[in-house]
Amino acid sequence: MHPAQMGRIIGIDYGKKRTGLAVTDPLKMFASPFKTINTGDFDDFMNEYMKSETVDAFIVGYPVQMNNKPSESVKYLDPFLRKLKKCFPQIPVHLVDERFTSQMAFRAMIDGGVTRKGRRDKGMVDKISASIILQSFLDKNKRE
Repeated sequence: MHPAQMGRIIGIDYGKKRTGLAVTDPLKMFASPFKTINTGDFDDFMNEYMKSETVDAFIVGYPVQMNNKPSESVKYLDPFLRKLKKCFPQIPVHLVDERFTSQMAFRAMIDGGVTRKGRRDKGMVDKISASIILQSFLDKNKRE
């Protein structure tokens, strides 16, 4: 297989305190919840991760309101996006509408039999949200 096809795509559910991460398999077919990290540790975490893995793209959930205008929370996300592009200029960044991902993550946890106590684990919600963001990107690209 061509080496360029062996990299992974990282899904990011950005939050002011915590950031959920998801990752594809090497064939880029499936998104899996990966980790929830302190947002301030993101750069260090990615630099460490990239010592052993190739990252082909970042997919970032971008909050949009029902009227398709950016939501209030983009004022926190936009500086993160600028920093992401500056720290990792060789890796493309794609934005995905993340309007319903938290509800979908919560629903997936209920359907998956996660206990009520487990569903209160915000870190779990964040990384599942990141995998929904990433999977929606993968599915859209398969259709196109």
